[in-house]
Amino acid sequence: MNKTAINDFNEIVTGRRSIRNYNPDVKISREEMAEILEEAALAPSSVNLQPWRFVVIDSKEGKETLAPLAKFNQRQVQTSAAVIAVFVDMKSEEYIETIYNTAVEKGYMPAEVRDQQVPAIKGLVEGMSFEQKKEMNLIDAGLVSMQLMLVARAHGYDTNPIGGYEKDRIAKAFNLDKERYYPVMLISIGKAADQGYKSVRLPVDTITEWK
Repeated sequence: MNKTAINDFNEIVTGRRSIRNYNPDVKISREEMAEILEEAALAPSSVNLQPWRFVVIDSKEGKETLAPLAKFNQRQVQTSAAVIAVFVDMKSEEYIETIYNTAVEKGYMPAEVRDQQVPAIKGLVEGMSFEQKKEMNLIDAGLVSMQLMLVARAHGYDTNPIGGYEKDRIAKAFNLDKERYYPVMLISIGKAADQGYKSVRLPVDTITEWK
């Protein structure tokens, strides 16, 4: 990685702020939002099951539906270009053959590797309890969510992850099967109306042990 690329990446990471007040006049086209999500979805996932699912709430009606479910985050809901609801699909294994067949078709994987891995992964997932599968999926959802926020910043937008909302009601509110789609977080996205503020991080020596 050249020095310019390193500096650009460093600015994306160190310059990110959790923004709660956005410029309401700034919109993000659905074409660009799709590009942001496509880049975010390059994040790694357990056995490449890609369990993340997104609901992009960018319409007036969608935000009106979301507002009572995120009572303590009204500024983000009202002023952001969109709020992205991140879910995990608790039946993401239904896509395993599509994923691995496509990998073979594109020349990313030999057919014999697919033929070995698909049955093994199916057996692994079938042997998991609901809680084990949820734990695995939540790790993957955390990876894609952080990547989404960094990708958004690379596109020139700001974000804020939101955990305080009515998780038990949001799937049904947006016509999703709440038994299948488990809510992870909301991510507001748009152009900051103010600079936000820096936050303190514990030093590496405090959070790291060397062995």
